[in-house]
Amino acid sequence: MDAISGLFRRLFAESTFLRVYVLMALALVVTLLLMLAGFTLVDQVRREHYRQQLATAPMMMLAQRLSALPAEERRSWLTEQAEQLDIHLALVSAETLSLGYFGRERLREGQVLVDTSPSDGWQLRKRLPDDDTVLVAELGGLNERHLRGLTAIFVEWLSGADEKKRLQRVESLSQYDLEIQLDDSPPEDIDERQLSRLDDGDIIIRLLPERRGMSLYSRLPGESAEHQWLQIGPVDAFEPMPLSLLLVLLLVMLVVLTGTIYLIIRSVEDRMARLEQAASRIAGGHLDTRVKVESGDFLGRLGMAFNGMASQVQSLLRAQQEMIRAVSHELRTPVARIRFAVQMVEDMSDDSAVQRQLKGIDNDIDELDNLIDEILTYARLGSDQAHGIVLHTELLDCRAMAERVVEALAGLHGHLTLSIAGDQEAEAVAEPRYLQRALQNLVANACRHASSRVVIRLQVDQRAVRIDVEDDGPGVPEADRAEVFKPFARLDDSRTRRSGGYGLGLSIVQKIMAWHGGSVLVDDSPELGGARFSLLLPVQGQVSRG
Repeated sequence: MDAISGLFRRLFAESTFLRVYVLMALALVVTLLLMLAGFTLVDQVRREHYRQQLATAPMMMLAQRLSALPAEERRSWLTEQAEQLDIHLALVSAETLSLGYFGRERLREGQVLVDTSPSDGWQLRKRLPDDDTVLVAELGGLNERHLRGLTAIFVEWLSGADEKKRLQRVESLSQYDLEIQLDDSPPEDIDERQLSRLDDGDIIIRLLPERRGMSLYSRLPGESAEHQWLQIGPVDAFEPMPLSLLLVLLLVMLVVLTGTIYLIIRSVEDRMARLEQAASRIAGGHLDTRVKVESGDFLGRLGMAFNGMASQVQSLLRAQQEMIRAVSHELRTPVARIRFAVQMVEDMSDDSAVQRQLKGIDNDIDELDNLIDEILTYARLGSDQAHGIVLHTELLDCRAMAERVVEALAGLHGHLTLSIAGDQEAEAVAEPRYLQRALQNLVANACRHASSRVVIRLQVDQRAVRIDVEDDGPGVPEADRAEVFKPFARLDDSRTRRSGGYGLGLSIVQKIMAWHGGSVLVDDSPELGGARFSLLLPVQGQVSRG
């Protein structure tokens, strides 16, 4: 037995489908039980209200008649009425009743308590006015004899008073939801034979099939041979819950069930959404991102596999970047020795041909140094991302940064015109050194390919700060625009052949922008006709991330 229960627990823990299926089945069962409980509760409240409606007026009348009798005559009168009504009637002390606080308060306020008797019948209680005695009535159910007996007691009670007092008594009882009317003319909805029976002192019960109820009629003798007619009702039969209410309960059940299923599915969707967000962050370069594993089901196992994959990718990238950094550092030593040797040769020979060759070697060494610097920068950016290092940012004046870049590069490219278009101010939250490096790389790249002009444009909207760098060079073919951002990429076209370069500058720009939560794009310059590289930075500065 323990093995079977353990197997089910393991299946339930590891199978998301089984968990969702069982939870939905439980939600359906719970909803049905709630509907049945609601149906029973509503039906019970309606039944108690129906009994309260029928019992209040007769109990009020009996209590008033009892309170008017001397104490020694009350029990004998109750015995007579009990035989006539076929109802058990008794007088008990209020202290002997086992009632709660609210029941006692209702009795003290003069209300009628209607409960279910031990035999599933009616149990009625009414405290006598100005007395501590409680009238108790018990009956198995309401039948024709009870109705005739109550009508006879009403007739007897009203007959013993004059017309003015009769009206007062009828008005005092009519407020308790039981219709009681006293007319000077005979009822119009009974025939001659029934009217003759009324004249003989009989009680007429008229059924009302259209409303599943009945009305009771009786004649009261009046003064000077004048008579009055008493009508009680219509008294409607208790009806089960109507179809409209059943439909409302069904609608409530469907709403509850729909909401429960939504919550169950939403929990699965939320976990998948967190997995999607983690994948997006890793795709953006944040390799330290991990998924929180909450269970051992297939989503939990998927999260663990995802975390293992992210760790492996981060480890491989870290090893690659460390190797690149180590190799670059190791290259500096032989390059320095070569430079030292070249300088020694320069000092030992004054031959112009040798000096020209040495100058070319020195230029090559400078280019190699610059290449090593670029490789180290590229490796450092990738290593920082792989290690989850946080980028520290601040509010930066982009126009002032662009002016610094133009000032630094204008002297190196005297044949070109470098300018900043427009006078719009722009601010962004970024790391100043890295963002300036990205812009400087783009401007330097444009200078290598431009014929005469390089223009920087600043634009700001509600979502992003945009910095465009345009040139009037040959541009970048549309088919090759995705390749220019790859490390050491060299396009086989006139633009690449003219400029040379290491193929790392644009890769560094892309890494810097990805680290800032932005992006870099390339298309055609609509004004200069060459290439247009665009840096896009979010306005809200969502950049302080590892």
